[in-house]
Amino acid sequence: MNQRPILRRCIACRKLLDRKQLLKVTRDHQNGVVLEGGMGRSAYLCPSEACLEESYRRKRLQKALRCQIPATVVEMLQKRLNQSIDAVAEAR
Repeated sequence: MNQRPILRRCIACRKLLDRKQLLKVTRDHQNGVVLEGGMGRSAYLCPSEACLEESYRRKRLQKALRCQIPATVVEMLQKRLNQSIDAVAEAR
């Protein structure tokens, strides 16, 4: 059987995409805010520089997760974004 993709909305640009294409940030009840994984309240971001900047500038991540976002999480998102951009450039 052909399964439909599980759709999630980017908190910055509001596009509805397959969750496998988005970066997931979770407020875990044990470990605080984590990337990819954990159980708890989640927010999704497009893997683009514009969406990351928009979510940081307008505090969309803080509002979606209902907590303060540590600078380390923003740095990890930036690194993950740069890695995905590099991977796309190498594929070409």
